[in-house]
Amino acid sequence: MYGLIILGVIFIIFIVVIIVNAKIVPQANAYVVERLGAYHSTWETGFHIAIPIIDRISKRISLKERVADFPPQPVITKDNVTMQIDTVIYLQVTDPKFYMYGVDNPMKAIENLTATTLRNIIGDMELDATLTSRDVINTKMRVILDEATDPWGIKINRVELKNIMPPEAIQNAMERQMKAERERREKILQAEGEKASAILVAEGEKSAAILQAEGLKAAAILSAEADREAQIRRAEGEAEAIITVQEAVANGVKMLNAADPIQSVIALKSLSTFEKVADGKATKIIIPSEIQSLAGLATSLSEIMKDQAKVSQ
Repeated sequence: MYGLIILGVIFIIFIVVIIVNAKIVPQANAYVVERLGAYHSTWETGFHIAIPIIDRISKRISLKERVADFPPQPVITKDNVTMQIDTVIYLQVTDPKFYMYGVDNPMKAIENLTATTLRNIIGDMELDATLTSRDVINTKMRVILDEATDPWGIKINRVELKNIMPPEAIQNAMERQMKAERERREKILQAEGEKASAILVAEGEKSAAILQAEGLKAAAILSAEADREAQIRRAEGEAEAIITVQEAVANGVKMLNAADPIQSVIALKSLSTFEKVADGKATKIIIPSEIQSLAGLATSLSEIMKDQAKVSQ
């Protein structure tokens, strides 16, 4: 009877010990287990049982990515400007064993390593390059820190320069420089605007002058064409008049030739012509001998009139 009780007690104690020493490792965590004071194993996610008294969980380590925000560090540039720079490190434990036994206080070691690395990099750069080359500095620091922390079981994923704080005098000078640069750009933009406006005005005046000149040219061309047309019409009228007169004269000559005029008619025509000529002032007339006899001319006229009367009858 007592034996069964003892066995029951032992069994209960055994169950209690197992329950007490059973461990469940959460996701993204690792437990470093020491046995008799020496490293034994690393428990990953899952169910584990430690041997009482012999096994001991030395450290619980998170495998998640961490963010280490270090305080500003004083650095000196190549051109002897002292300024404060604070950095942010994104790191992750990749080997819990090395993280546990590789270095004492890994985060403090990373902080000091970051400060020395930053001083070395900035010491080879001037102030202007430091202010404009953050990406270059970040890349260099990540490569150097990742290589240095690899024996500690730590991976450096990213390094960022959070703030770069030059001395107050340098900041004031930079602000004045930026203000002067903004004013210069403003003046340039204003000058370019005035230039563009002047160009537009000049182009408008040029276009107006061209249009006005083209209008005057067109008006002059139309006026010249009108004068030319008028002169042509006038010349054509005069030519037609001359042709008409010449045709009338020619027809008259033909009629005279067809009528076979006698000498007396010719003499009468000559007398008529001389009468018209004699109407002018200061006209000297030389009468041919053929028409000097007025008696002969009168006789001729009477005969002509008789002939014409007969013809008409």
